Amino acid sequence: MATGAFRPDTRAGAGPLREKFAFDERTVIDDGAGNEIGTWTERFRTAAGLLALRGGEAVQAARLEGRQPYIATVRYSSKAAAVTTDWRCRDVRTGKAFAITTHVPRPRKDYIDMLIVEGIAGTEVTDG
Repeated sequence: MATGAFRPDTRAGAGPLREKFAFDERTVIDDGAGNEIGTWTERFRTAAGLLALRGGEAVQAARLEGRQPYIATVRYSSKAAAVTTDWRCRDVRTGKAFAITTHVPRPRKDYIDMLIVEGIAGTEVTDG
């Protein structure tokens, strides 16, 4: 296997799933005064592989706008399969938050690949 290559389907065990990600669902809470407040609720944590996209014109344009696209790969599970593009994911170690733009299970249902983007409004991590 080439150095730096990301191929989770060629290794047994966790292999290159070296990151720890939390997946959060947006929930709406009534503040008691008739207003609704959106907040993020953590649903689960799992190991993930992360690959920064480089190269294409669209990727370069996104990076110039302060957005960095990645491919996140997680093992297939019922929790991971329930994730939608309304959710966000967070790198537990660094605290970076990412918007989930696509969610594609592989045909063998062993992994799920997600296109995630750092730097999209509404996904920020706030301290209380």
